[in-house]
Amino acid sequence: MHYVVADEKFLCSDSGSIALLSQFEIARLNLEPLVKHDLKSSLGENVFVIDINLVDLPGFQWLSLRNLLEYLSEDEFQTAGRALQVLRWHYDHQFCGRCGKSTEQHSQDFAKTCVTCKIDFYPRLSPCIITLVTRGDECLLAWHVRSKEEKYSCLAGFIEVGESPEQTLEREVKEEVGLRVSNIRYVASQPWPFPGQLMLGYFADYEGGDIVVDEQEIVAAYWYRYDQLPKIPPPSTISGRLIDAFVKERQSIRTNNDSKD
Repeated sequence: MHYVVADEKFLCSDSGSIALLSQFEIARLNLEPLVKHDLKSSLGENVFVIDINLVDLPGFQWLSLRNLLEYLSEDEFQTAGRALQVLRWHYDHQFCGRCGKSTEQHSQDFAKTCVTCKIDFYPRLSPCIITLVTRGDECLLAWHVRSKEEKYSCLAGFIEVGESPEQTLEREVKEEVGLRVSNIRYVASQPWPFPGQLMLGYFADYEGGDIVVDEQEIVAAYWYRYDQLPKIPPPSTISGRLIDAFVKERQSIRTNNDSKD
């Protein structure tokens, strides 16, 4: 089965689900692949991604992966994200960054290689942290500048050269909202294809300071009780998973306390 992508948008049905096409369906629709790559799904299945010129196809629509976030399972999101990143890697590394000569597909690895310089170019991954800062029954959620709608999420940032993830977390929280944190603990990770991050998810306890947003990355940030949350990211995202884990933890604590009374 094939993901069909054009202008970094996925071919989808009229109902909004990603259309996975067979080779026969691709031929029937007269689609002409500019690029084709095989990739493993998150469940280990063999699938392909093809890139075509953007065209109108009756019965279909083109949607960005961000538009599909709330409707995809985590496995579907990860595989679709991998498809996008593979295409970006293909187009971004057609030429060697050192000598400018054309690259070729590596004979064994998933990489482009320069036959002159012998340099290999693998799909790019940028490590990032994402953290939910908590204070008892409350968690800190922020409306990020890049979000077009008022939606509140965790704090996040790229790991800089020479930093550990924990150092990045402390720096990002201080820079973005002016708070100090402690008791940093790792929770989970997630590939994030916007454009190519590996998100490392953490919890951190509030230690001190008042909220002062930097206005460069953050529009607003507030403390929210676990049972009084604003609009948040879907559970297919690492941010949604961190928030959900916090809510379940506080609900469990509250239930246990009530049973003792």
